[in-house]
Amino acid sequence: MRQSRNLAAYAAALDRLTALGLVYPCSCTRADIRAATSAPQEGAESLVYPGTCRGRPMAGMRPGDAVRLDTTAALAAAGRLHWTETGPEAPGRHPVDAAALAPLGDVVLARKDIGAAYHLAVVVDDAAQGISHVVRGADLLGATPLHRLLQALLGLPESVWHHHRLIRDAAGRRLAKRDDARALSTLRAEGASPADIRRMVGLAVDL
Repeated sequence: MRQSRNLAAYAAALDRLTALGLVYPCSCTRADIRAATSAPQEGAESLVYPGTCRGRPMAGMRPGDAVRLDTTAALAAAGRLHWTETGPEAPGRHPVDAAALAPLGDVVLARKDIGAAYHLAVVVDDAAQGISHVVRGADLLGATPLHRLLQALLGLPESVWHHHRLIRDAAGRRLAKRDDARALSTLRAEGASPADIRRMVGLAVDL
């Protein structure tokens, strides 16, 4: 699905969260967040937003502001939730609670320069495509409680998730597109069969 074709759905989702009072505008830069949290300068992934702009009304949104989810308010609005994992690292039912969402904080859901951010877009897109079972890398395991929370808030069907281990090179480094890693098409061109690729990520070959 091309995100450019689903902009109306993202806007509708954001409007719903706004009507529920669960989002707020944020003008903080990464440098602002780093200074507020005294976090080590080791990249954006280590930064958890401290809630500096929480409480700002959406009516006061300014050009360049991001839109963040008020996680505490969202949890209260959603009530008791769980999510289901079938992968090898953490199979079973898991709670969606403050402890599970603490490493993420009040995530960005939208920004003028990118439109819908990943967390909002992936939840809306999966529902639009009727995806009931989500298979993805273990690096996204920690984001799953947030995605289940967004599903509940937006009235979308609950998914079942399966997080597979990541494909790594001979040195143990994760293969990622941003690091010029090989694509699946390259692996296939080198003679890897679908079964070989499934073994690389720890998926059963006989499915």
